[in-house]
Amino acid sequence: MQISYLGGDPDPDSKPDCHGGCCPTPLLSMPDPRPHPSSSRPPRSEFSLCRRNFVAATASSIFPNSQFTNHESLPPLPQSFHEFLQVYPQYSDTHIVDRLRETKYSHLSQSGHTCLDYIGVGLFSHSQLPDHGPDEVQSQTASSSMFSPSPSRVPNLDFPFFSLSYKTGSLKTQLLLGGGTADGRANLETSMRKRIMEFLHISESEYAMVFTANRTSAFKLLAEAYPFQTSRKLLTVYDYESEAVDAMINSSEKRGAKVMSAEFSWPRLGINSEKLRRMIVRKKDKKKREKRGLFVFPVHSRVSGTRYPYIWMNLAQENGWHVLLDACALGPKDMDSFGLSLIRPDFIVCSFYKIFGENPSGFGCLFVKKSAVPILETSLCMGTMGLVPVGRVLLPLVETGDTSNSFSEQEEAASGELDCTGLDHVDILPMTVITNRGRYLINWLVKALLKLEHPSTEGVRLVRIYGPKVRFDRGPALAFNVFDWKGEKVEPVLVQKLADRSGISISYGFLHHLSFSEKYGEQKAGVTERRTSTGTMVGSKGKERVKGVKVVTLALGFLTDFEDVYRLWAFVSQFLDADFVEKESWRYTALNRETVVV
Repeated sequence: MQISYLGGDPDPDSKPDCHGGCCPTPLLSMPDPRPHPSSSRPPRSEFSLCRRNFVAATASSIFPNSQFTNHESLPPLPQSFHEFLQVYPQYSDTHIVDRLRETKYSHLSQSGHTCLDYIGVGLFSHSQLPDHGPDEVQSQTASSSMFSPSPSRVPNLDFPFFSLSYKTGSLKTQLLLGGGTADGRANLETSMRKRIMEFLHISESEYAMVFTANRTSAFKLLAEAYPFQTSRKLLTVYDYESEAVDAMINSSEKRGAKVMSAEFSWPRLGINSEKLRRMIVRKKDKKKREKRGLFVFPVHSRVSGTRYPYIWMNLAQENGWHVLLDACALGPKDMDSFGLSLIRPDFIVCSFYKIFGENPSGFGCLFVKKSAVPILETSLCMGTMGLVPVGRVLLPLVETGDTSNSFSEQEEAASGELDCTGLDHVDILPMTVITNRGRYLINWLVKALLKLEHPSTEGVRLVRIYGPKVRFDRGPALAFNVFDWKGEKVEPVLVQKLADRSGISISYGFLHHLSFSEKYGEQKAGVTERRTSTGTMVGSKGKERVKGVKVVTLALGFLTDFEDVYRLWAFVSQFLDADFVEKESWRYTALNRETVVV
């Protein structure tokens, strides 16, 4: 179902004072390092007022004085969207993203499937796939929008563009070689490396880069090369269980590292600052020349959406830590505001998938500051990858001014560039458009979910959200659980499976390293459960049992629209039916066993 803006912008007299558009990006919790004309940047007091107004408008204007106790009582999609625009009129300024989604990622709407299960950036657009009919190709070529292919930007009709192959040799050797190869893959890898570093604003003169199979491979590869014999500590900042972090912990412990983790205060899941500071700050009797170890920092949680000030990285550097920035959960434009000129991490990990909503497979990237390469150990381990052209690849030639023959078919050598239109599309979008769009959608969804209430239970909410709720600077991710009318948690795995049957992709995770103050001490036993840690060192006596909370998780991408979040809300509201879980569980089991057809 397609929805459109109803009647243009709402009456300006009905707008709250500020809806986020006048405020800087909140990613860093520090001033935007880029220069701003004094006339375009309001004083800091206005920033605070803007944020307060945003929270107040969200809290008071989304379904005011309403609670929904029946999924059939939800307002229909067009009405909800109209009311959404009344609260966030500046969402209309992001229509450029809707046009982009319609013309280059049409599969997101045509498939009827809502993708809310991964975050990040895709390399290519769906319009580059080879299965378009003549009419669609013709209509795209004839279009005069900014997303139309120009003579030098015709869609690449080969798929899957490239494949991956393992490289031999140590990480240190690959970095010293610049990550290149001596065979025909070199130009392809060099072009892709150059394009990604340009996209992330990472200087080729300051950082070296290698491709990895995924985020987990990048973390493990660094753990196997980092000098834990001399810099013995590994300190991580994750409020959720992560396969990549667990792989790093396993490898690091085998090599003698002392592993530590930040703790997160219940229920908002903010960093327990006092404890983290004690772990970071060097004791006075320690020699300043000794590096303390590796500090791994994600900037924000890809599960709960909690953002962390990057001042923690600065504090770690001042106290002799090497810093790894995990940029995998950053939004498409977040690196624009990150300010590498202020904080230069020793290592950066990010990942790219191929096509959003179509083929999330891709690769990971590990960046190492060239000044940090000498400290790495020469470990012989598999992990770095090469990009291998697939068959005949249609590639743009180097521009010579002659557009009569802009393309050439290459056999295996791949001596040109892959056309990464996914990155191109993000590049042309203003940062405020992407940031504000995600901010409006995630906060609306938070408020809408909290409006679902079981009937005849004296205000018992259907959904409990973990981490920040309505907040100006929250990330585009959400952790929550669904509870039945008796107050019993619906298993997150079941919620995920039922959502998938409804055409909605979400995930589930495990929150851990939780810190309960005395005020919330009584809640600890009721909300946490024990499970086996996957980060326990192999060969140890029994696996560690850790406490945490299993949760349903979702993430919004820059192409997410209002219909996506509305569909998720409507799906969750079905759990208000006391028999919904039982009926759907039976149907799901029956379908898996293929005993009935529904």
